[in-house]
Amino acid sequence: MPSRTGTPTRYRWRHLKEWTCLVTDEVKSQQSRAKSQDCGQPIDLRERLLDFAAACLKLGGRLARTTPGRYVAGQLMRSSASAGANYMEARGAESRADFIHKLQVALKEAKESQYWLALVARANLLPVGAADVLSGEVDALVRILAKSVVTAKGRR
Repeated sequence: MPSRTGTPTRYRWRHLKEWTCLVTDEVKSQQSRAKSQDCGQPIDLRERLLDFAAACLKLGGRLARTTPGRYVAGQLMRSSASAGANYMEARGAESRADFIHKLQVALKEAKESQYWLALVARANLLPVGAADVLSGEVDALVRILAKSVVTAKGRR
């Protein structure tokens, strides 16, 4: 059955499946790089947030073909990019209080991304399991940011 754009639905799903494999490979390779680092070196959270935002931008491009997809895509792309941007702002904070506040904003944006990815899955805007890798990554990012906030508050 053709879509509004004239592209057969079967083709769009096949193309999405190929794209999902590409995003999955990107996130998994980033996760393996993080695991392979020495225990003494911190995982570069900036890179993980950047990779996550880039993957969400790609996902948003695929979602934006329907009215609900466009709405969710815009929200997901903004919140995922904002999480990384606020983390970078926190790294350049002028005071401890400013640092904590900006980390909390980054955490809030990551949690918002969590919500939009859950909505993508619940509303079946993508094939089942297409956003699972990104959901797992954002869950890990939320845990890291939450622990960072707790640690920063404890050092006041």
